[in-house]
Amino acid sequence: MYLKQEATNTIIIEKSKFICYMKHIKTEQDFKDYLNSIKKKHYDADHVCSGFISNNIKRSNDDGEPSGTAGAPILNVLEKNNLNEMCALVVRYFGGVKLGAGGLIRAYSNAVSECIKVGTLIENIEYPKYELTLSYELANKIEHYIKNNTLLLNTKYDENITFEFALDNNNKLETIKEYTKGIEPIYIGIENIEKVVK
Repeated sequence: MYLKQEATNTIIIEKSKFICYMKHIKTEQDFKDYLNSIKKKHYDADHVCSGFISNNIKRSNDDGEPSGTAGAPILNVLEKNNLNEMCALVVRYFGGVKLGAGGLIRAYSNAVSECIKVGTLIENIEYPKYELTLSYELANKIEHYIKNNTLLLNTKYDENITFEFALDNNNKLETIKEYTKGIEPIYIGIENIEKVVK
């Protein structure tokens, strides 16, 4: 899962400001570029701590905070929420009150957790993709069903009508065969489809 758009959220803890930025990022180089852009934007910040996860790559950085109190908690929140291809950067402006190791861990964790809440979570799901070519007469009988019960990807109008669709449930294949008097959809591969989780 990942956030559809870049998200940002600010929390204040003991007069310190924690600004979290989260973005869907696939490569380590893109992560570094994003980190540099946020560091430039907040050149006067005390810390810009980070966590990044993309498949087998995991990175975290405390950026001057006591070891293990910022980067690791940020990464931990990403992992606990099953996020992938995501980075979270937390900018800290120190407010004069020391939080201690436990307080820092909670603050950085909360900054990321709250930022996740303001974003739209997306899951990439692989669905089997099919093609079904029918006469206009048969197509008219099934078009409504296909539009409402499959993930319709494309409709081509020629001598016949060809529907290209993905299925989230194989039971629907049987229903389609009933409508088409036994004409079977042809399996043509896998379709990656974004699904909104929240």
